[in-house]
Amino acid sequence: MITTALQSCCDGWGLTVTLGVPKVKPVMSAHYGLLLMGRTLKGSMFGGWKPKSDLPSLVDKYVDKEIQIDDYITHNLQFDEINKAFTLMREGKCLRCVMHMPR
Repeated sequence: MITTALQSCCDGWGLTVTLGVPKVKPVMSAHYGLLLMGRTLKGSMFGGWKPKSDLPSLVDKYVDKEIQIDDYITHNLQFDEINKAFTLMREGKCLRCVMHMPR
């Protein structure tokens, strides 16, 4: 699919942006000539956030109630239920799961 998107871009200035993590076949192949003709392929995970530098400010915004994410949490599970969390994810039944670690 990524190759098809790249092929559909305009020569000289076309841009294809991939988002997130693919479910299957994470390897892609495309003819190098597509890039030589001026097309661009970019990838984005986490909306461009850099976890190491941006995550602390995101947590601060959540704590200060500047952003609301609770509505996006679909499951709260104990850490010993981690296999259940992976099953829910694979089945597409889980948007976001919070894993609670024992103290």
